[in-house]
Amino acid sequence: MRSVEVAGSWPVENVAVAVVADGAVVGSLGDQQRVFPLASVTKLLTSYAVLVAVEEGAVEWDQPAGPEGATVRHLIAHTAGYAFDKPEVQAAPGTRRIYSNAGFDVLAAFVAEACEMPFATYLHEAVFAPLGMKSSALVGSAGAGAESSAADLAAFAAELLSPRLVSSSLVAEATSVVFPGLNGVLPGYGMQKPNDWGLGFEIRDSKSPHWTGLSFSPRTFGHFGQSGTFLWVDPEISAACVALTDLRFGPWAVEAWTPFSDGVREELVSRRA
Repeated sequence: MRSVEVAGSWPVENVAVAVVADGAVVGSLGDQQRVFPLASVTKLLTSYAVLVAVEEGAVEWDQPAGPEGATVRHLIAHTAGYAFDKPEVQAAPGTRRIYSNAGFDVLAAFVAEACEMPFATYLHEAVFAPLGMKSSALVGSAGAGAESSAADLAAFAAELLSPRLVSSSLVAEATSVVFPGLNGVLPGYGMQKPNDWGLGFEIRDSKSPHWTGLSFSPRTFGHFGQSGTFLWVDPEISAACVALTDLRFGPWAVEAWTPFSDGVREELVSRRA
């Protein structure tokens, strides 16, 4: 794909890009095996492990977890009321969308206790091993502490497009808006009204500005990370894109990512026309 070549002009030392469609990688750039820190793209992996735990019956969405009145569903959807970086309650559950790494740590601890193993082990056994993600590991926080390669995340993106580890209906639920209408800050892009989220997956909807492209369907979901990484899935065109870099998110990413992603999507659509 010619559109992925644009990432070669980004002001980064290392970049790896993979585009997935029809269950296969259809475009790539850079070292697909190089391991990068994912920052908050970690949340997609953590969330998928939680989906597996729900599918197995180890946990339930409406189980009490976290602060009083909160549930597993609140924690994974950033509505439990926790602050961004510490388990300090700033709002009643379900009333605000407060993006929270602390909430994901509490969520992971809850799943670990329910499954009777460290969360990093559960993530490996539930997601990484069955998908053949040999370069991936959770080495820190469940909200921002994973590392992986473009090749591994391409396999994960293929799973999101055509689920095998959990039911398609559960993925559809996780990638649909929960607790709709809540406002909140999308880190790096400011206040969004509303700041729609699924069960761990950020939903594009009508957010503006946004890190995906201007042409993307409202159903697009995924996540980006402060380490200069992103993964998006646009179900309207049954395609996904992974981009990993070694330059921290900043104005360069805000400027580069949107036209890049629009270019990738446009080429994918034109190929099928």
